Amino acid sequence: MDGIHDIGGRQGFGSVVREQDEPAFHEPWEASVYAMAAVMERAGLGNHTVDRFRHAIERIDPVAYLTHTYYGRWLGGLETLFEEAGILTGDLIDQRMRELAGLAVGEPISRAARPQAVSGTAAVALSGLDGHKRQASAAARFQVGERVRTSAHGSSGHTRLPGYARNKLGEIAAAHGAWVFPDTNAQGRGEQPCHLYTVVFQGSELWGEDCEGATEVCIDLFEPYLHRVEK
Repeated sequence: MDGIHDIGGRQGFGSVVREQDEPAFHEPWEASVYAMAAVMERAGLGNHTVDRFRHAIERIDPVAYLTHTYYGRWLGGLETLFEEAGILTGDLIDQRMRELAGLAVGEPISRAARPQAVSGTAAVALSGLDGHKRQASAAARFQVGERVRTSAHGSSGHTRLPGYARNKLGEIAAAHGAWVFPDTNAQGRGEQPCHLYTVVFQGSELWGEDCEGATEVCIDLFEPYLHRVEK
């Protein structure tokens, strides 16, 4: 999906400021959120997969996405996953937040940072398989060294094809076999394993002739994103 989360490779957001000796967590609550995510995944609760988690975070209100911290976005995503799995409801979450904040019953509480739960979303149980690599059901369509063009458009749901790399010419640099396809797995439509490739792009193809010379960018992309370039 196209949203504020997809800002990689784009201009106008300022430089990346790196914090020297940055701690793993800035506040105790961040460690709690990290622990909740780990426990939820290991327990296989309802619909939690890494693809589903990313899609939940992508649905956060754009302003909240830019203003809340990294683990604040994680928390919003987790709340939505719990709601979609039928483990908690938004009302129960609000009630507990009011209790912790000392707010009166009915007093407004902001939920802007939370993604919106999707009614009737299919639950996805963890498969128990090691990682996300799977057996291929079909032969790879592309070979190393072959030229390809990426899809021009994104998806209405989750996708791992970044906006800056759409409708661009590249070359297959490596083939990695079949892996869980995030676009379907994120929305409960099954793993639908697809072949995964590393595609190398020239910087000038992605950002024009003003890009630094000899710049190359390698991106891991799934087969449905790629189209053969006729010779």
